[in-house]
Amino acid sequence: MFYMFGPYWWLLIPGLLLGIYAQIKLSATYNKYLEVGTRSGLSGAEAARTILDRAGLSNIPVEEIGGRLTDHFDPMQKALFLSSENFHGRSISAVGVAAHESGHALQQQAAYAMFKLRMMLVPATQIASMAWMGLFFLGLILGGLIGPKLILLAIGIFAVLTLFQIITLPVEFDASRRAKEQLVRLGLVQPAESVAVSKVLNAAAMTYVAGMVTAILTLLRLIMIARGNDRSR
Repeated sequence: MFYMFGPYWWLLIPGLLLGIYAQIKLSATYNKYLEVGTRSGLSGAEAARTILDRAGLSNIPVEEIGGRLTDHFDPMQKALFLSSENFHGRSISAVGVAAHESGHALQQQAAYAMFKLRMMLVPATQIASMAWMGLFFLGLILGGLIGPKLILLAIGIFAVLTLFQIITLPVEFDASRRAKEQLVRLGLVQPAESVAVSKVLNAAAMTYVAGMVTAILTLLRLIMIARGNDRSR
C-alpha cells in the first residue's frame, strides 16, 4: 500500500497510464493482423527457421511453447521459443513476432554490444528485483545509522534495474529492424506487407517504452523519498 499510495505517489501515474495504453495498443494491433495472412503462406515457425538457416544458425531450434505472446529467444539455451499461436499461425502477426525473436539470435551471432551488455545484467537483475523493495522499507523503518545506508543500497540496486530497462529498448528496436530487413530481403513478406509487420512490432515496442518510463520515474520517486527522509531526521 505504501508503494502505491505513499509519498510522491503521483510519479507512478505516467508509467501506469503509458503501460495500460501500450497493452491495449499491442492487443488491438496484434489481434488485427492475426486475421491477416501473409502472401507467402508461411507459418511463424517456418519464417523463423528460414531466417535462422539463411544466417547460418541451423543449430538453433525453433520450438513451441504454451501461453500467449510468450515468444522469446533464450541465448543461454540458444533456442527460439514461439507461442502456439505464432508457431503454427500464418498471419502477419505470427510471422512478424517470429522474425523479431529471430532478430535476437542474429544479435547474438553478430555480438551486438547492447545485447551482450543486457545479457551481462540479467543475473544481477534477477537478484535485484527481489531485494530492492525489502531493503528500502527496512531502511525507512530502522532509521538511525543503518537505515540511510540500506536506503542508498536499495536505490543503487533499483538503479541497476532501471539501467536494464534502458538498455532493453535499443535491443528490442534493433531486433525489430533486423526482423523487417530479413523478412523483405528473403521474400518472406512483400514490401507492402512490411508496413503491417512494422505496426505489430512497433506496438510491441511500446510495452518496453512503458517499462523504461516506469522504472525511471520509480527511481526518481525513491530518491525523493530518501531525501525527504533525510530532512526529517
